[in-house]
Amino acid sequence: LGLRDITFVGLSIGGLIGQGLAAKRPDLLRALVLMDTAAQIGTAQMWQDRIGKIRADGLESIAAPTMERWFSPGFRAAGKDAPWSRMLARQPQEGYIACCEAIAGADLTASARSLDLPVQVIAGGHDGSTPPDLVRATADLIPGARFDLIEAAAHIPCVEAPGAHAAILSRFLKEIGHV
Repeated sequence: LGLRDITFVGLSIGGLIGQGLAAKRPDLLRALVLMDTAAQIGTAQMWQDRIGKIRADGLESIAAPTMERWFSPGFRAAGKDAPWSRMLARQPQEGYIACCEAIAGADLTASARSLDLPVQVIAGGHDGSTPPDLVRATADLIPGARFDLIEAAAHIPCVEAPGAHAAILSRFLKEIGHV
């Protein structure tokens, strides 16, 4: 695409992709925003167990527990997670399984320590997929990374708390001269 001087924003598996891109092609990036992600997410066995459950019972079988990890209790109580649950259950099963396999094999701890660009890390306070302490630990690996917590949100703060998320992102983009 001929892109250069990019600020890559990645959520969850997208954050793993962003970390890999920053490690392998730092020439393309100006900065990196990592949201509710980590250098390593869970264990390989945890992901294999999830894959087994999906193969046995389908994606719909993991929708409810996934929504519990992705969204805060208040968001779920208001039924605001319903479209996301439907989206999860309707996506191609093999594609989701392939993503699980990729996450199971990803450990970017060593490369995170060598990143040399501005990095903003954001976590939701109720995140059950990548808990705030795990996200903060990843920020601590990256030299000079800034960490912000959005207490009222879970795994997808840009959906649950768009104003707070936009404020953090806007501040970062202004600080790095990207806006």
